[in-house]
Amino acid sequence: MTIGNPPKALILLVALLSLVLLMAIGKVETEAGMPILTAIVFYGIGNGVAATRNQQSPKIFESKQSPNDQQ
Repeated sequence: MTIGNPPKALILLVALLSLVLLMAIGKVETEAGMPILTAIVFYGIGNGVAATRNQQSPKIFESKQSPNDQQ
């Protein structure tokens, strides 16, 4: 699997790290942060599943192409 949409992956990574940091320093309560954290993680997982099924959408991840597919 390769990263097919780097800006989208970067946005998710920054959001994930920022939220974890804010939760760690106590600026965001766990009760408020966990649903957002879960949504970010499962959004990324859903994009990965869509990539394995070769669905056409702007995904974070793309399935690897074999040398025969590049003709």
